[in-house]
Amino acid sequence: MQPLDRREFIAALGGAAAVSMMSHEARADALEEALLARSNGMSLALAAGASAPAAEAAKKYPTVAEIAAKVPDLPRRSGTGAIFYGATNGKLPLLDKMPAKPTLLDFFEQRFQRTRNHVMQSAALALKNGMDEEVVLACLLHDTVQELMRSDHGYWGAQLYEGYVPERTLFAIKYHQALRFYADEKVGYQMPDFYNNAFGIDYVPVAHVQRDYEMVRKHKWYDAPRSVTVNDLYAFDANARVSMDPFVDIIGRHFKNPKEGLGNDNSPNAHMWRTLANPDAPL
Repeated sequence: MQPLDRREFIAALGGAAAVSMMSHEARADALEEALLARSNGMSLALAAGASAPAAEAAKKYPTVAEIAAKVPDLPRRSGTGAIFYGATNGKLPLLDKMPAKPTLLDFFEQRFQRTRNHVMQSAALALKNGMDEEVVLACLLHDTVQELMRSDHGYWGAQLYEGYVPERTLFAIKYHQALRFYADEKVGYQMPDFYNNAFGIDYVPVAHVQRDYEMVRKHKWYDAPRSVTVNDLYAFDANARVSMDPFVDIIGRHFKNPKEGLGNDNSPNAHMWRTLANPDAPL
């Protein structure tokens, strides 16, 4: 029997992020079920409950209370920025020293190592779908702040990029977080299974998300953050590779890289770039 396709199996379970929240026992059970189902001629997606009416009925998403009960067993809190963890075999990787005057491209190369593949895939999809450059740039940047902070990342991301990108791009980065919880049939967006797994089937968006959604859906720039959600990729493909080449000129036209280098320009958010540049600083 041929081995399972790892990427297909992870995608069928809701993506890498959803799998990371599963216990070892749950992963083993899912693998056993997939192997058994495949021996009976079922697809991985059907076996994992990712498609088909019968599988939909068999899905079991956790509740908010069940997710909260797992917190004491987690190796880190879910909102931790990626640059502060990532040990392999118990050891954190050494980071290359940043250039004296780092640019956005330097951060993509040396610090956005966990998020760059995902956001570059998202931006490539936006290009393919004919999005304008301000939206493509928003897709390219929308999750990079998760290197620093995952919780409320739309708002953190807007703070990180304020003053460096067009206002509409900033608006898209900030509010894509609120829109991701709300479907929009006109553009073909449904909340992905990943969120039911990550937040709980009975999750109700918090007050500021509800408030911002109501504001944004009536805003003249609604299309920008909504386009980020539509061109986002919720089943991450760790093996896909996208070149930065198509985005270099877009960055050059729309990103204001300070002549002193990011983190050195004494801007209100320079400290965020310095933290990304040197996360090993003890104070």
